Amino acid sequence: MDMSRHEGLLDRLPLDAAMARAQAAITARFREITPQPDILGQAMGHALIGGKMLRGFLAFESCRLHGVDAALSIDPALAIECMHAYSLVHDDLPCMDDDDLRRGRPTVHKQWDEATAVLAGDALQSLAFELLAHSKFGTRGQVLVKMLARLGGRHGMVRGQMQDIAAETTQSPLTLDEVTELQHNKTGKLICWSCMVGPMMIDRDSEDHPLRAYANAIGLAFQIADDILDIEGDAATVGKATHKDADAGKATFVSLMGLDEAKRRADDLVQSACDALSVYGNDAATLQEAARFIIARKS
Repeated sequence: MDMSRHEGLLDRLPLDAAMARAQAAITARFREITPQPDILGQAMGHALIGGKMLRGFLAFESCRLHGVDAALSIDPALAIECMHAYSLVHDDLPCMDDDDLRRGRPTVHKQWDEATAVLAGDALQSLAFELLAHSKFGTRGQVLVKMLARLGGRHGMVRGQMQDIAAETTQSPLTLDEVTELQHNKTGKLICWSCMVGPMMIDRDSEDHPLRAYANAIGLAFQIADDILDIEGDAATVGKATHKDADAGKATFVSLMGLDEAKRRADDLVQSACDALSVYGNDAATLQEAARFIIARKS
């Protein structure tokens, strides 16, 4: 890959510019891998390209904060976006959430068919691990792969998805603690991986790392914001169906805490996230902007 296109990637930029830079780099890298996509590649690109790419942006910022070379930042950022996109493709299937829209466009199974959607999701997941298993990451590649497999699998995202499905059939609604655990697994753990890429790449991925505290706070704030959008948002702006959780009677942060308290809790989490980054000084200002963006977004 010609890395001259990515010179200056690790300079700190304001949030909008930093997110746009991450989106462009991730998209370019994917298109480099699939220059003439067949139907499978088209479906993968449909699922991957066009979103905020928040997790990839977080991976870039995590690497930037820890002095990781630009050339080594792109593939982890693409890998986490592949993992996230695969989860959305499968989550949208009729056997799961049965959604017709994603990011204002037809979901993959609507654009093509269910078999294509399943296989596109499978291919995106395997591509994530293929990217991280490259020899350029040395021994740290094993750490990146192992942690993504753990946080994205039965100990993380997939467990959260299973907990979500099980909650739909239980006779008693989930408690606030149970919803918090579910969403930490389903959403928070991949966000945690994104934020910890930089420390993992330089062998500084401790349990008490400030970026881990930041990630845990914004992961929960992100889901609370999603629950608020399900109540207050409209489908045209959000880019997917709204009011589904309320109509299904699902326990959410809003249903358990009330709308005003949920908003206060999200604000508190954002403040905690920003405070956790104080050790980085102004160098973490973009990540602090990102925390505030998470609860102010409209989609």
